[in-house]
Amino acid sequence: MVESAVVGNKGVLRAQLIDGFKRDKFIIFCFSLLLVYLLASLFAPVIAPFNPYDLSQVDILDAELPPLWEEGGDPRFLLGTDAQGRDMFSTILYGTRISLLIGVGAVLLQTLLGVAIGLTAGYFGGKVDSLLMRIADIQLSFSTLMVAIIAAAVFRAAFGEELYGELAVVILILVIGTVEWPQFARTVRASVLAEKQKEYVEAARVMGFGSSRIMWRHILPNTLSPLLVIFTLQIANAIIAEASLSFLGLGMPVSEPSLGALISSGFEYIFSESWWIAVIPGVVLVLLILVINLLGDWLRDMLNPKFYRM
Repeated sequence: MVESAVVGNKGVLRAQLIDGFKRDKFIIFCFSLLLVYLLASLFAPVIAPFNPYDLSQVDILDAELPPLWEEGGDPRFLLGTDAQGRDMFSTILYGTRISLLIGVGAVLLQTLLGVAIGLTAGYFGGKVDSLLMRIADIQLSFSTLMVAIIAAAVFRAAFGEELYGELAVVILILVIGTVEWPQFARTVRASVLAEKQKEYVEAARVMGFGSSRIMWRHILPNTLSPLLVIFTLQIANAIIAEASLSFLGLGMPVSEPSLGALISSGFEYIFSESWWIAVIPGVVLVLLILVINLLGDWLRDMLNPKFYRM
């Protein structure tokens, strides 16, 4: 009975998503575009014509060359070059890779923390619930970006520029991941409060299963619907947070730029003739965020019985 409830919910969820996906051509297009982003970033070393991190492939004499379709464009550089002479197409591929890595890594950390805390608070209730949720409320009372800026600045000052540059990806994942976990915790807690009163949970208790097994193997799978939506939307938020930190000079170093760092490095040229240095990475970033948010909104509608119709 316990296992059949979990398996049944998984089957309904899968069928619902597949059916909705097949019927929505716009979402198929968004998913295909996101897949292009993922594959391009994953295979950046193979696709990119130049390695922007290899100084032997960078020539300062090629600095600020316009895109190929502009007058003065060089056939070697499809999207032109930046102020250091790096190929923009290559740096965007590598920058997208870093942005996605930080975004997904930070959200995985948020999920781990939030799910563990939310499950514990919702299942045990009482003083445990009150304590954990008050901590979450305190965390939510502060601006996410403000906390991230302070934390990143402290790490940069403590480690120094050189060491911070080497550990920038890990530090940003930790900083962004630890400031947004309450979103997951509160959502999971609300679902657990509803699920723990159901018959399959009572059956698991009668069968002698421990609290840990009931929480993780029986209750958690039945809270996946809202978690999928939050996970998708939080990836977009994490990428925005990383781009904001990098734009302010507290994120990725110039030597290993993310999309935010590329926009920051080209911002001073945005009103000059070298507009492409900031504008093209900006368009790539905005399109990536838009696609992820659209997929998140679609998931929310598909998993909401008030909106979905078979």
